[in-house]
Amino acid sequence: MQPVRWGILSTAKIGRVKVVPGMMKSPLCEVIAVASRDEASAREMAAELGIAKAYGSYEALLADPEIEAVYNPLPNHLHVPMTLAAAAAGKHVLCEKPIAITANEAEQLKRAASQVMLAEAFMVRHHPQWHRARNVIRSGEIGDLRAIHVIFSYFNVDPGNIRNNPDIGGGGLLDIGCYAVVAGRYAFETEPQRVVALVDRDPGFGVDRTTSALMDFGGGRQLAFTVSTQAVPYQRVQILGTKGRIEIEVPFNAPPDSPTRIFVDDGSQHGDRSARALDFPAVDQYQLQGEAFSRAIRGAAPLDYGLEDAILNMRILDALRKSEVSAAWENV
Repeated sequence: MQPVRWGILSTAKIGRVKVVPGMMKSPLCEVIAVASRDEASAREMAAELGIAKAYGSYEALLADPEIEAVYNPLPNHLHVPMTLAAAAAGKHVLCEKPIAITANEAEQLKRAASQVMLAEAFMVRHHPQWHRARNVIRSGEIGDLRAIHVIFSYFNVDPGNIRNNPDIGGGGLLDIGCYAVVAGRYAFETEPQRVVALVDRDPGFGVDRTTSALMDFGGGRQLAFTVSTQAVPYQRVQILGTKGRIEIEVPFNAPPDSPTRIFVDDGSQHGDRSARALDFPAVDQYQLQGEAFSRAIRGAAPLDYGLEDAILNMRILDALRKSEVSAAWENV
């Protein structure tokens, strides 16, 4: 198939360091332009990565007739406005997570999604380790799925970092709590019925720095998670069934240049001694994400997760924030 010609909106670190290099590994993605409000920054990134065009405004990139699709890694408050602008220019859009700040804001994208292809960039759902984990669940090997525990944390107290600015969608829940929500929906293959959250906010920044939550998926199925922007860097997913468990060792930031593994354990011995490792060769989940979106644009394969999925995820995040205020269970 002909590669899809991509443009990148902004020189954000996630794009510069992870997403764009991953896409550029693929014969299905041709990254031809990058834009920044600072043209010098765009030129620097273009030179660093070997991108042909550098624009000093987002509007100039969107006006480029050669570009078919854009990747939008702008700060959270610009996800919807710039995705709408790209769609109005006839470009398909892969938007960095979260796709919006609220579900109501995400709803604004519905008309655009009828004209171009829109998706939320949850790269983890393209990694083979996640596919294998769900296949083990579906096989019945670990019995009936009962509970999922997710921990995801990093340490960031930089006052200039966008994640520490509440006015533009900063905080741990939107930045990494969204991954915990996706993990539950992916494994249980259904939506939660109600949620409750406990939130600690940074007294200076005002953002949620540690958020823990319970999510009720019905039938006794539960997800518990803790995410933090001010804790030791760590991540792990535990999936517990009636006959076994699955542990995803590096669930979210899987390295592109080294193997990964998950563990399947029947619980017959304590201390993980009965756990067996399932190994996966090194893959770049950002490359796989770009390829999946490019295939969908070309009509070579359907898009597994579109706008409706993104809106559902936002509704759950909305309910968690509502629970912070009510200190009670909130329906989704």
